[in-house]
Amino acid sequence: MTRTSQRRIINIYIERNKYMALLNFSINGDNQNPTRFAANARNFKIIVDEPAELGGTNDGPNPVEYLLAGYAGCLNVVGNIVAREQGLAIKKLSIEVDGDINPDRLFGLSYNDRAGFQKIRVNISLDTDADQITVDKWFKEVERRCPINDNLTNPTPVEAKVGILEYELTGK
Repeated sequence: MTRTSQRRIINIYIERNKYMALLNFSINGDNQNPTRFAANARNFKIIVDEPAELGGTNDGPNPVEYLLAGYAGCLNVVGNIVAREQGLAIKKLSIEVDGDINPDRLFGLSYNDRAGFQKIRVNISLDTDADQITVDKWFKEVERRCPINDNLTNPTPVEAKVGILEYELTGK
């Protein structure tokens, strides 16, 4: 898809949705073993698993790797949208994201540190003819508009429910 056709699709969407409603994204799935979860997102099957050294079967990235990949993917999408709007020509965009987690809380050994990342580091390599001031302006806007960046840097209410499956007794 060319940049012109992408822009046309965005413009049509905005025109049809002048007062944009909330977009809802969802997944559903089931555990396949204690470390493997098979999720469905739209028409995609996502396998979440742990590496063997964490007790998994290494059939897919683990949950925190998906979080990091989701962040990089979001920065890519928003980065390209903002670049188009600002007239910034991107020849190549490479993104590295990493972070450190203390596994003690995960395994119930200590509650001194948080369960999640202590810090997430992002390194973006941008091949462009733009100067550093233009790139800094671009990235500031990308950070402001990236939904995953927003969720990672601001508290997000989470409503979670758990229910017990009920089975009908057949009397057989």
